[in-house]
Amino acid sequence: METAADLNNSGIALTEANRPNDAIPLFRKALMLESQNPLLWLNLGIAQQRTGEYDEAVISFKNALAIDDEIADAWLSLGLIYYELEYFDLAESSYQRSLMLDGTNSKAWNDLGVLYFAEGDFEEARYCFEQALTLLPHYYDALYNARDVCRELEDYRAAAEFERILSEIKNSNVNNYRRSFYLCGGV
Repeated sequence: METAADLNNSGIALTEANRPNDAIPLFRKALMLESQNPLLWLNLGIAQQRTGEYDEAVISFKNALAIDDEIADAWLSLGLIYYELEYFDLAESSYQRSLMLDGTNSKAWNDLGVLYFAEGDFEEARYCFEQALTLLPHYYDALYNARDVCRELEDYRAAAEFERILSEIKNSNVNNYRRSFYLCGGV
């Protein structure tokens, strides 16, 4: 007999293998067994987001948050969708809520910085990228973004230092910090 945990684990594996369309039915089946499990809703939302089903993903993330509004990754995922849909105020509040719950999430800091960068608030963007790098010094996306924001702020010395670090990472093939979605196990 399949359990919700087994279905969740299989769904995670399929989503990570870039097969979210195959994962979605597994998450839905798991939810029939455990409809009040917020991590199942979160993982369903992530798979839906990967397929471009943004409206459905928003519903799934909101379902997760209705059960437990302290899941930082659900707020982060919701913020990313809102950013992609250009609902910047909603994205900002979602990222802020995620960081309020988990201020050590370098991805949340980076994503908030990307939002501020897109809005032209380069000082706030730089602060966010630097927070991400304080937590994860070789986070490639944050390094790249920090370099670009320093160029916008005409801090060419700092931009050159970020470029140097990026080159070292490229040369050592240690590019393991690329943007990824969080899938949560342990249901």
